[in-house]
Amino acid sequence: NKLGQLPPDAGVEVAVAGRSNAGKSSAINAITQRKGLARTSKSPGATRLLNFFELEEGRRLVDLPGYGFAKVAGSMRAHWGSLLEGYFAKRAALKGTIVVMDVRHPMTDHDQDMLALASSRGLPVHILLTKSDKLGRGAGGNALQAVRRKLPPGGLVTVQLFSAHAGDGVQEARGALEKLLDGKPIKETPAGSADPAGVNQPGNGG
Repeated sequence: NKLGQLPPDAGVEVAVAGRSNAGKSSAINAITQRKGLARTSKSPGATRLLNFFELEEGRRLVDLPGYGFAKVAGSMRAHWGSLLEGYFAKRAALKGTIVVMDVRHPMTDHDQDMLALASSRGLPVHILLTKSDKLGRGAGGNALQAVRRKLPPGGLVTVQLFSAHAGDGVQEARGALEKLLDGKPIKETPAGSADPAGVNQPGNGG
């Protein structure tokens, strides 16, 4: 709830951010294969703190409070904003961000603010377009390309389709998380999934 309460600033962290109803907790649970790791709720806005999960010694996943939740008091939203800005500005262990967006409503103003916050630190960002099972393959592909066209140049922001419910893209997302933790670039395949094995990276014969 306060920057002074954070664990020691050592090792490597990847933060997971997203709009309150975008399926952030479900995505975390699917990627880590731990159903009850991140709290899920039928009511958006269940995450109210910076929640630190140690994946292994010195490697952590940080679940950030969901943004854009209208029922939270203005003072609480202001506190969250100050907390996140301080965390992104001062946390040396933070090496990457995963931003979760509902594939049917991506790139909201709040989403773009989060991308700008990560960009201010020069952090790589991997976007998960969640709930892709609710769209047909063609519509999902169109949504993916529409988001790609809005991304800044430079290759620091990558994107894929994802469905925690159907399991689509979970392996790719897990590979992207590993690369962020390792400080390696994420390579997208033409289909829009991350390239977790690095088979298309230079030097790997791809």
